[in-house]
Amino acid sequence: MITPSLIHALNPNLKQPDVTASKLQKAADQHAINTRLRVAHFLAQLTAESGLVPQQENLNYSAKRLTQVWPARFPTLEAAQPYAMNPEALGNKVYGGRMGNTEPGDGYKYRGRGFIQLTGRANYTSYGQQTGFDLVNNPDLLLQIGVSAQVAAAYWTDHGLNALADQNNLQAITRGINGGLNGLESREAYLNKILALLD
Repeated sequence: MITPSLIHALNPNLKQPDVTASKLQKAADQHAINTRLRVAHFLAQLTAESGLVPQQENLNYSAKRLTQVWPARFPTLEAAQPYAMNPEALGNKVYGGRMGNTEPGDGYKYRGRGFIQLTGRANYTSYGQQTGFDLVNNPDLLLQIGVSAQVAAAYWTDHGLNALADQNNLQAITRGINGGLNGLESREAYLNKILALLD
């Protein structure tokens, strides 16, 4: 169901849509992402999150933008200034001491990566164990298509998203992927496009 032509339609700039399609299909097969609705919701979320290219979180923000993205942590420009345009310091500040990040530097080391922006040492540990990749010692493995596909599908299963896809519940799936409803309109647009292409 996940074909190179479908992947190309979702991101025409991908250099090897055949590789992306085969890696995603393999991961989907292993996690019963095997109906029109399940595949459509899965690909819609991944496309909205990363454009079907494994990414790493960009933590390069101006001080003003930091006060908008994390107002509780940076209530003033003065508070944000030391972290502005300083991704490592920012990652350690906003992610340190939570999500299993216990060591100095963990916040930045385990920043969001992959098709779905996996974040935090606890997630890197859990999904590394589930997929057989040493993500704790090699977090950048998540920038590889095959690894990222395996992790995204395992995360999908862990969060019960096949059942929500069967109900066609886009909002609940979106919350499961990113904790809120960020980018809901683009996710819905991708979903509708994929459903049409799968007809």
